Amino acid sequence: MSMMTPSKPNSQPLETVWRYLPPLNGPGPIQMAIDHWLLEQHRLGHLPPTLRFYTWSPVAISLGYHQRRWPAGWEQLTWQGQAVDLVRRPTGGRAVLHQGDLTYALVAAGQPGQRQQTYTYFCEFLRRGGRSLGWQLDYGQAQPGYSHQPNCFATATAADLVLNNGTKLIGSAQVWRQGSVLQHGSIRLQPDLDLFAQVFDSSPVITCQSTVQAPIPAVMPNQSTIIATLEQAARGWFQVELVAQPLSESEWQQVLSLADQFVVTSGVTGAGVTAGAASRSTDWAIAGS
Repeated sequence: MSMMTPSKPNSQPLETVWRYLPPLNGPGPIQMAIDHWLLEQHRLGHLPPTLRFYTWSPVAISLGYHQRRWPAGWEQLTWQGQAVDLVRRPTGGRAVLHQGDLTYALVAAGQPGQRQQTYTYFCEFLRRGGRSLGWQLDYGQAQPGYSHQPNCFATATAADLVLNNGTKLIGSAQVWRQGSVLQHGSIRLQPDLDLFAQVFDSSPVITCQSTVQAPIPAVMPNQSTIIATLEQAARGWFQVELVAQPLSESEWQQVLSLADQFVVTSGVTGAGVTAGAASRSTDWAIAGS
């Protein structure tokens, strides 16, 4: 695996002040609506680059934007007595189980034709922050059969970050809109082995070679420490100031109007989000607290 430092894509702007949304623990459709809204606002020139971290409540399975097949049993899953949401991401890739993980999202400018370079440039702050946390991370290598895997973490690609034993720790995906990019990804912290096996019929510690099982770090720092470390790494790598600015009331209203499009509906409606339920933003905990 290469440990080369990625170069900056040609179109990366010299913006030195980025918006930082405080961590949020909330429903998957709302989290996806926020990411989508941030991308659109950046594309329109209304917002600077933005970084945020969040967690999912209730537990959810997110599907890639183009993923149209998944096990029927996913629609009846429960965890600790609560239905597991089925959510559509605005980005590509395969299914991700969001339980015991931390998600990052970054919206900034990109250059069409430099997608892999943009992936590695954006992921570098995760690698550097990971080193401070004791994780030795490098980029994965695409394996045969990826397109047939329903599980994002069943194999690694060059867009993912793996530990030095080959275990995939961070899986990322992108969507591009007229020169603006949303990249978000799941960082596995404390996956529930039984739930993971129930969802994917496999262990949550599959390596990028997909044949040898290796553990994720046995002892993880607490979530607040992880977020603070990755924030600091982002400041240093991108050479920016992160200005904390929660969503305003009017911004929340725009986000909530988008949430329903990220709910996966079928014969089961347990994953649905109503406007009334989604609007209770004060009920959501701050991640990392």
